[in-house]
Amino acid sequence: MPIIKDPHLFNEQSLFVDLEGVLGCRLFLKIEGFNFAGSIKLKPAREMVERAEREGLIGPGSILVESSSGNLGVALSMIAASKGYRFVCVIDPRCNLATRQLMESLGAQVDLVTEPDPVDGFLGARLNHVRDLCASDARYIWLNQYTNPGNWGAHYRWTAPEISIQFPELDVLFVGAGTTGTLMGCARYFREHRPDVRIVAVDAAGSVSFGGQPATRLIPGLGMSVRPPQLDESLIDDVVMVEEVDTVRACHRLAAAGFMLGGSTGTVVHGATSWLADHAAQDLTAAAISPDMGRPYLDTVYNPDWVHEHFGAEALATADLTAAPGRRSDPVSAAQHPAPVPVGNYVATAALGNFLQ
Repeated sequence: MPIIKDPHLFNEQSLFVDLEGVLGCRLFLKIEGFNFAGSIKLKPAREMVERAEREGLIGPGSILVESSSGNLGVALSMIAASKGYRFVCVIDPRCNLATRQLMESLGAQVDLVTEPDPVDGFLGARLNHVRDLCASDARYIWLNQYTNPGNWGAHYRWTAPEISIQFPELDVLFVGAGTTGTLMGCARYFREHRPDVRIVAVDAAGSVSFGGQPATRLIPGLGMSVRPPQLDESLIDDVVMVEEVDTVRACHRLAAAGFMLGGSTGTVVHGATSWLADHAAQDLTAAAISPDMGRPYLDTVYNPDWVHEHFGAEALATADLTAAPGRRSDPVSAAQHPAPVPVGNYVATAALGNFLQ
């Protein structure tokens, strides 16, 4: 086992779960939650902070600030505590309570915006608050995960090569789309090194990232209310949109087999099984990325009262989660899944200027 002095120096990077026994289809899941930050966001957080240090942007008295739905905020809180920086995280009401408490326990200041921007939703409101802070005091340093090349660069440097080494015969990779840092880093790496690998983006219904209509989203992590500046659709082969009720069902299905993973993972897993079913891809080698673990979602995705309130009692009244084979469930039929959406069918509608001002 390694001996470390700084918490961001440890990250389990080579853990994969074979989900065929759980889902009935061949899918390998890369688990990214085993580090002190608890999520894949440790990688871009570390890359962005160290890049800012190398470029001399952070100095004595600097206050790091970032907008986050949760996981990046935790990672930056941990790194700031380790390095002795102050950190302000700007969140909205979708941030899990446990995640907010964790950031505060690590010494971060958490600013909650309670009203969405009329045009750009809660993300727009968070970004406006960040801009106001930076305008008020020169000590504030906005890392800006939405435009910072360290976001996608971290996954080009670490995540994609980790997958490529593990699966030399990989056919398709499923990646969730939030800021699209993970998606773009992996897509760029495989386009350059293994262009035969298909890259399928998985997004939450109600996100506008690929030109869809905006709608209320309750589960943090994936989806955007403004088009991501880092997104390059030419690097993506397909897009699958997932309803949040299917995210919940996928999370509970995995938990029934002992794998308690985060909401974003449920979205990606459902999107992957949907795509594989629609493409009759039983013989393909497929991998997906699990961004975080399930404990921060105990009050939401894994809380029956919360699920019933937002999605109705029928949300979990699907096929028996512990059915055969063994105690695990059979795959949901392809007819129940939304069809994958080719990237070319989308028309981007949100301008990048909101991020670049």
